[in-house]
Amino acid sequence: MKILLLGKTGQVGFELQRTLSPLGSITAPGREELDLTSEQAVASYLTQTQPSLIVNAAAWTAVDAAEDHQTEAEYLNAGLPKQLAEYAAANNARLVHYSSDYVYPGNGETPWQESSPTGPLSHYGKTKLQGDQAIEQSGADYLIFRTSWVYSARGKNFMKTMLRLAESKTELNIVADQIGAPTPARLIAQVTALAIHSKLETGLYHLAPTGETSWQGFAKEIFRLAEKNTKANPIPTSDYPTLAKRPLNSRMDLTKLENALNLQLPDWQGQLALTLGEYLLVTGSAPAWTDPSAPDLKETK
Repeated sequence: MKILLLGKTGQVGFELQRTLSPLGSITAPGREELDLTSEQAVASYLTQTQPSLIVNAAAWTAVDAAEDHQTEAEYLNAGLPKQLAEYAAANNARLVHYSSDYVYPGNGETPWQESSPTGPLSHYGKTKLQGDQAIEQSGADYLIFRTSWVYSARGKNFMKTMLRLAESKTELNIVADQIGAPTPARLIAQVTALAIHSKLETGLYHLAPTGETSWQGFAKEIFRLAEKNTKANPIPTSDYPTLAKRPLNSRMDLTKLENALNLQLPDWQGQLALTLGEYLLVTGSAPAWTDPSAPDLKETK
């Protein structure tokens, strides 16, 4: 299988490059090799490499900045996926793409299903929805994984921001009325590899850990696991205004993916422990519970 991976330097792209390698030969151009903002450059690269599988982890992910850079966000989140889907349809290739919980209106408390009405609240959400729709209408063989609250041991994300702030803050005010599931990039990559290997049926699927929490709940668990004494105070979204409006309800029903792959997705707390442990080990600031050579604390007398 000839795999073209786009967005290798991002959180998801980095994990995909590690996880997809057993499935085929991976070409993963960096920015210096391929300008993803150039339709002509992308077209030439596709013709040159002729991939049988395109995995698109490239995206405009700066939610607030998308409000001021609408054209750039539209191209990366909608125009590029459309071009990739059209190529896939014309060349009998498969496209894997990643979507966002921001395509939903965020009202209520019921988990969204793949068939739920969309209604993005921000320009970022609108561009992600446009990308999804372009792929679905292309006639291509595709997989769209709609995920939420992505973080990892690398890059910029909420987990690392909380750890940095905890070094100098004894308490923080964190939004407590936005509810979703923090999703590590590693899990996204693992499920993607399984879906490709299993020849998962074309379609849109929700991909996230099980369970739900708020950003405040996420922060509290980060501090607990990292053995930080920082207190996370709950505040409403109205007390933390942002340029782009955020959905309050980012819960997603995972039944379709679990049934299709015959798997049980893990809970968000366990995934956080794995991801945080990896980060703390790399940075050399890990508590004893993250050290594989440390004795089992439960048995220590």
